[in-house]
Amino acid sequence: MSTDEILFEVKGAAGVVRLNRPKALNALTLTMVRALHPQLVQWADDPAIERVIVKGEGDRAFCAGGDIRALYDWGTSGNALAVGFYEEEYKLNTLIKEYPKPYIALMDGITMGGGVGLSVHGSHRVVTERLKFAMPETGIGLFPDVGGTYFLPRTPGCMGMFMSLTGARLNAADALVAGIATQYVDSVRLDALMDDLCAAGADVDRVLAHYRDLSEDTGEAPIAAMQRQIDALFAGGSVEDILAALDADGSEWAANQAATIRTKSPTSLKVAHRQMVVGVRADFRTCMATEFRIVSRIMTQRDFYEGVRATIIDKDGAPNWQPDTLEAVTRADVDAIFAPLPGGDIELG
Repeated sequence: MSTDEILFEVKGAAGVVRLNRPKALNALTLTMVRALHPQLVQWADDPAIERVIVKGEGDRAFCAGGDIRALYDWGTSGNALAVGFYEEEYKLNTLIKEYPKPYIALMDGITMGGGVGLSVHGSHRVVTERLKFAMPETGIGLFPDVGGTYFLPRTPGCMGMFMSLTGARLNAADALVAGIATQYVDSVRLDALMDDLCAAGADVDRVLAHYRDLSEDTGEAPIAAMQRQIDALFAGGSVEDILAALDADGSEWAANQAATIRTKSPTSLKVAHRQMVVGVRADFRTCMATEFRIVSRIMTQRDFYEGVRATIIDKDGAPNWQPDTLEAVTRADVDAIFAPLPGGDIELG
């Protein structure tokens, strides 16, 4: 099933997915989720399909995130889709993580939030020089979901904690160092790469290695260059400990990170910190079940709607978080957000 928002085609031996909302930076809608999931299942069972390739239309974004305005409207009107969207999205993320065939995401341009869920769990994550990768959810009263509980703690050192608390953006070189990307290809070569990946019997790793060798150097990895500082300053047992370490460091870089963190939702920060702690020792499905517990609670609370108001609706950049301090968010508050759901955990299929 194709819709105007997401297009499917069989090209050679590949199933090709095109995210088709370029004016909206290919933001992920419920319609797209509901179309993609059954299509992937069908291709998984089709012996003529050897691999799946996912790309975003336009030259600005792979997928900039979920359709936040729709979630806001559903939540403020009491529509169950405010949580139902995440249930369907998390099932799709799990299918991608466990996909039985090569799943190749061409991460060309902005890749954030929901777009991360469509890419980072695939077997092959190809980035270009235009990549802008981030998990900025704490800035709108959410948390780094779509599998962030799993993949962020598995980045080097404390990079996942740093990314989840600050929303820092990674370029292509950083993404390769972090293990978020598996290959680099110049954007001008993507069309030719697509043609070669669609050929019957193509060895995906060999094709990608060939294009990597043809490409320019990925350049510097500025965040990876700060790994020593990140590991020293983001290892604290609480968000308060991390901020204290940043404040005590005295460097301009540390001061900037502390200032950034202090703009985020205190509740979201404490949830994200807990995610990084528990996720490192949990398997993928456990992480996704944990995230559904969290989102089921977060979407009934105030901060997400206030964050969207300040960022997307009124655009005043001045969210009024409640509670508005880290100290006011207690351990019991966070425990309640992570607690088992009365109706049981999400069935991931």
